[in-house]
Amino acid sequence: MKRLSVFAYGAFSYAVFFASFLYTAGFLTNLFVPKSIDSGEPGPVGYAVAVDLALLSLFAIQHSGMARPAFKEVWTQIIPNAIERATYVLLSSVVLIAVIVLWEPIGGTLWHFDSGVGYGIGLGLFGVGIGLVLYSTMLIDHFELFGLRQVFEVLMQRPAKKDDFVTPSLYRHVRHPLYVGWFITLWATPSMSMGHLLFASVCTAYIVVAVRLEEHDLADTFGSRYRQYQASTPMFIPRAQPAREASSAAA
Repeated sequence: MKRLSVFAYGAFSYAVFFASFLYTAGFLTNLFVPKSIDSGEPGPVGYAVAVDLALLSLFAIQHSGMARPAFKEVWTQIIPNAIERATYVLLSSVVLIAVIVLWEPIGGTLWHFDSGVGYGIGLGLFGVGIGLVLYSTMLIDHFELFGLRQVFEVLMQRPAKKDDFVTPSLYRHVRHPLYVGWFITLWATPSMSMGHLLFASVCTAYIVVAVRLEEHDLADTFGSRYRQYQASTPMFIPRAQPAREASSAAA
């Protein structure tokens, strides 16, 4: 019964994540959802900016803080290790939902296309970004990243799979294709309102800072293999040829 409960918890966490991920796509494009980034009547600009910055700061603190090894070490003394990732995913999703629900619209528009070529390009690139995000997670074990593999191993009474450092496909060209996908998703839009500009700018700055913390942790975990990968493979902008040295070191 305990194994089933652990799996049910992980599956629920994953479901909440995926629902919030899909809703975020609608939120950013102002499509198919009742509450989007530009819906509602804009109020005082100062108030809206303060609220939105507070919401994004809350997400950044939770998302990065709970991902640090020092926090995990303490946290797994409180909760079972098997549900640590699922709990992180669930809380990240809950905070993201709070950002969406409490988001204050900001008046003003930098560009707007409601039809034609501009609309098609903006929406098409957004789709490319979303697709790149999902594809990148599949390359590095989507279900492990979102906590589902860990609870499935508990359910099946299998030993936990040991993490290894690999550089499949896109990861031979850039170290963080997932974040490249998020950059495209944030900035490729048929309509760039001032609220969307704030959201995209803060999230981009957060990713740039957070990736440094993430790479520091990866270097501590994988040592010279990851440092060689850093030296031979660009962070965001791909090269025409993959980094052979990094690939062989990670194999």
